[in-house]
Amino acid sequence: MNNKPTIFTSLTPALLHLYDLNNAVVVIIDVFRATSTIATALYNGASRVIPVAAVEECKRIGSETAGAITAGERDGKVIEGLQYGNSPAEYYREFIEGKTLVLTTTNGTKLLHMALAKGAAKVITGSFVNLSSVCSYLVEQNKNIILGCSGWKDRFNLEDTLFAGSVITNIKQHFTVHCDSSLMAETMYLQHRNNLHDFIRHTTHYHRLAAYGLHKDLAYCVTIDVADVLPVYHNESLIVNC
Repeated sequence: MNNKPTIFTSLTPALLHLYDLNNAVVVIIDVFRATSTIATALYNGASRVIPVAAVEECKRIGSETAGAITAGERDGKVIEGLQYGNSPAEYYREFIEGKTLVLTTTNGTKLLHMALAKGAAKVITGSFVNLSSVCSYLVEQNKNIILGCSGWKDRFNLEDTLFAGSVITNIKQHFTVHCDSSLMAETMYLQHRNNLHDFIRHTTHYHRLAAYGLHKDLAYCVTIDVADVLPVYHNESLIVNC
């Protein structure tokens, strides 16, 4: 009898309702750039990241929270009225250490709140920059997993699916994987894992963000373990798992 927990991959937020999130760990994946930025800020000493779905809520929480920085983007551009954007490079240690980052993004923070609303037992965030911490945590938890790809405005994207495939490749021996989207994600990752930096240059989201001069951000976001901490959602904030 196979008692291993399961792994399923939701390729876009529009498909999340098809999966049972109860008693599951949901991994929010938004490689370009929200979950890369969250891991980087926490790795560099941010006290917490408060992910919010709406711009006005971001502004309100920022104004009410001591030591808070408001940040966010829509369609890859900094939102008017917020202090900073969604670039990992903005959150270096000398700037972010000890501060609270209040963040809203086009896709990732929206998906996080969807997962919470649908009863996820635990929510964490993942990207290539913290791959090892994500994988170690998922094995330790020994729970069913939903790999939630943020995509782009409810559409499929390649980079989030590649990351899902990298997670599956690293931990599948501990889980049951009977899910075609997971099998596709793993197959795609195995095919391209030795040339990730070249492959992502073909993606739609890469071209969208590169048009704003964000080439360094995009290369950083597919560099493995450069901000290897695990952001866990607790008390309305993402904090480093201890």
